Amino acid sequence: MSKKHPAADVRNLARRVIEIEARAVAGLGARIGESFEKACSLILACTGRVVVTGMGKSGHIGGKIAATLASTGTPAFFVHPGEASHGDLGMVTRTDLVIAVSNSGETAEIITILPLLKRLGVHLVTMTGNPRSTLAEAASVVLDVGVTEEACPLNLAPTASTTATLAMGDALAVALLESRGFTREDFALAHPGGMLGRRLLLRVSDVMNTGEAVPRVGPDALLADGLMEMTRKSLGMTAVAGPDGRLLGVFTDGDLRRALDRAVDIHSTPMREVMTIGCKTITPAALAAEAVHLMEQFKITALLVVDENGILVGALNVHNLFRAGAM
Repeated sequence: MSKKHPAADVRNLARRVIEIEARAVAGLGARIGESFEKACSLILACTGRVVVTGMGKSGHIGGKIAATLASTGTPAFFVHPGEASHGDLGMVTRTDLVIAVSNSGETAEIITILPLLKRLGVHLVTMTGNPRSTLAEAASVVLDVGVTEEACPLNLAPTASTTATLAMGDALAVALLESRGFTREDFALAHPGGMLGRRLLLRVSDVMNTGEAVPRVGPDALLADGLMEMTRKSLGMTAVAGPDGRLLGVFTDGDLRRALDRAVDIHSTPMREVMTIGCKTITPAALAAEAVHLMEQFKITALLVVDENGILVGALNVHNLFRAGAM
């Protein structure tokens, strides 16, 4: 029979759930020891893939754990234990490792395939709330994810237990990520289709202006000519480069304000007298994300691009990066 709760009671119930689940996750810290280290060692030594399995809510958590492992450098996939005994166990090879997720440790569908896993000789890591269960006894390593109570008022629906298991899976994935020396670029390679992938894989050379689109004048050009070049190229600045193409300096809107404060004559003052020397630059091979970081760090809106010899090869501003989805 349905029962209505006042708004205050609903809020209190929600807070209680969060508090119980927070305690469940916090309690895992004391259990990170030799078993966790052994699980990491076995996975790192695995020459095949990590196969994650679980039934019901544990299966949903297992699917997320497999996805997190796969996206952070550990090849992994999820196999439904019910389907495993009807042919899908063929996905598991002798070089693989299995992570079985079961709060009770007695999930019938998983217990059924234990003899087959043993016959294959694969290592079995289990995440369970019952370290004395059938599944735990069969495992090479047991990761205890047990909780004292579920957040469900009936203490029945998997809530705190699934949250704790998910946190343990994340801890495992991050520990493996660090052990493998997994980098931001590695992460991006696993996520090429999303915004994150574009931000991490995009290079300066992919977004910069080149050739005639790069604003540039010589050091002996007059300030008036520099202003016209800035207007034509619409990047809010112009490079000052020597005859050999080597970057000598930059002239920006800020430099113009300072020049006007000094009452310089734009028709007689050469660029070498008003340019900024030692300006911030970036290389074509740098990630576009680095360009974003430089602009934010030094509060600038444009960058000149130079090669390893200091030769001017391009230019870009915040609009280039914005259009490319890098910021």
